[in-house]
Amino acid sequence: MNKSIEFNKVQIKDDFWSEKLNVWKKTLIRTCLDKCYETGRIDNFKIAGGLMEGSFTGIYFNDSDVYKILEGAAYLLQLEKDEQLEAEIDQIISYIEAAQEDDGYLCTYYTLVEPQNKWTDMEKHEMYCGGHLIEAAIAYYQATGKEQFLAVAEKLVAHYLTIFGEDKRNWVEGHQEIELALVKLYRVTGKEQYLKFAKWLLEQRGHGHGVGMIWSKEHWGPAYCQDDVVVTDIEKAVGHAVRAAYMYTAMVDIFAIEGDESYLNALNRVWEDIHHTKMYITGGIGSSRHNEGFQDSYFLPNESAYAETCAAIGNVFFNHQMNLLTKDAKYADVIERSIYNGILSGISLDGLKFFYVNPLASVGDHHRKEWFDCSCCPSNLARFLPSIGGYIFAKEESTLVINQYIGCTYEDENCVVEMQSGFPWDGNVIVKIRQNTQFNQLKLRVPAWASEFTLSKNDVDVTVVPDDTGYISIAIGAESSVQLTFDAPLRKMKCHEKVKPNQGKVAFEKGPLVYCAEKVDNKEYYYDELQVGYDYTYRKTWNEAIGAECITLHQRNLPHWNIQKKVPLTLVPYFAWDNREPGFMKVWLDEKEADSLYYD
Repeated sequence: MNKSIEFNKVQIKDDFWSEKLNVWKKTLIRTCLDKCYETGRIDNFKIAGGLMEGSFTGIYFNDSDVYKILEGAAYLLQLEKDEQLEAEIDQIISYIEAAQEDDGYLCTYYTLVEPQNKWTDMEKHEMYCGGHLIEAAIAYYQATGKEQFLAVAEKLVAHYLTIFGEDKRNWVEGHQEIELALVKLYRVTGKEQYLKFAKWLLEQRGHGHGVGMIWSKEHWGPAYCQDDVVVTDIEKAVGHAVRAAYMYTAMVDIFAIEGDESYLNALNRVWEDIHHTKMYITGGIGSSRHNEGFQDSYFLPNESAYAETCAAIGNVFFNHQMNLLTKDAKYADVIERSIYNGILSGISLDGLKFFYVNPLASVGDHHRKEWFDCSCCPSNLARFLPSIGGYIFAKEESTLVINQYIGCTYEDENCVVEMQSGFPWDGNVIVKIRQNTQFNQLKLRVPAWASEFTLSKNDVDVTVVPDDTGYISIAIGAESSVQLTFDAPLRKMKCHEKVKPNQGKVAFEKGPLVYCAEKVDNKEYYYDELQVGYDYTYRKTWNEAIGAECITLHQRNLPHWNIQKKVPLTLVPYFAWDNREPGFMKVWLDEKEADSLYYD
């Protein structure tokens, strides 16, 4: 199994990412923390801890938003010291510690609203909140070395273990998260009971133990939270997409440690089901609003697409672990697709507004919001984006693997790696390796979208063929310079014929980006008139307003209604839509007829 190089060892220096991350560093955590103060999420801990008077405010799982934002803040502190932010987090942690009950229980909703009903409804997210607390506590311990928050987390798990486990009470947590958090806690502390409890929780599923709102709801039932079959018998992705992705991630973690082949077989089956029949071109998963999740194979509507931002993040978690486990580039391809499209679309360019749902078409009534009553997506972005450097590199003994082409510097006592990247606008990459006493081989992912590539080392052209896992390998020494150029033409994409809404339609990709048409650039068109003729040229243009490369299609054989207008059709990256004037948007466009494409 490969080992990921941690994000805090990677300094991003990238024309595309650096500006965005610098903006979000200043706005995202601050925006989310301020909203937690305004909405009473932080006061809930103070009230539960007897530090102020009042009553519980919000939804029963609101604690989790605070934990995710603290995790994100801790990641920022791992990247850059900030005494003021650290002091603020210390203060919030003191509120959390005060809210913890003497026996270790911690969930402000139950402490303040219905203490007599703890552990009665498995949907009420008690362990889901606990899982996010654990992840935040680990991140803060790694950032500062302070053990106060980690002690709260371990005291909470000790409480769980007095009630649940072998020969104790059964429990099926309605929203998975605790499982992968427990594996992380095991890795940090080395305590076997955390790993065993994580596996026990996974294997509680599919045995009829579930009790609560999910299981009683007619159109949801056990499948909604993946409690319909035991985990080793999973064949297809069902139910709530975020819950599923978190569970699959934990299953990979367990397999990597224990090597139970029945886990890996189930994971391979469900990955194939998602990737080939249930994932959007944007990397989004969970197409149905009805259950915030998966429906039948090839059910991928556009206007009503759910594709929750959290689900795209969960998809990255799952595929990242699968990539490390199997060393196969196909999983890193999904990560790239999800990050540049399904996740980046979830946050505005200024970092102040968010998408919860990411449709692939809109008549003009879908817009980002500053916050949500259920704000899992903004808080998830707050912890994901600062850690994005952790998806770039992996290593195995003397091999350095590059999975994502993001400009950066990685440095440790044995090596300095500098990468320059033109992604996502072009496919030019330069990797310079200096002071290297650690690696003798470099493996580079060949993106699935790259039609051709050229490679040179120390200014000498090299011919190399990708292996069956999608990587090319090249020997490196103490001082090496490797240059890669991936051909990244505009690609016209067609959907599987079983995806009924996209029959007769095409979408456009260039490099890792999916493109769409917005009204602000195409005011001469009506929503239902957006069509692509079969005969056109295209050119690239730079749009300063969104800081993105756009595509202008000049059609030679225009649809009948537009023959005289000869109006170009402008496409923008999907991640950038709804950052200017409100209006319609489409990814999949009606194709007029024949399949020919002309380039300038």
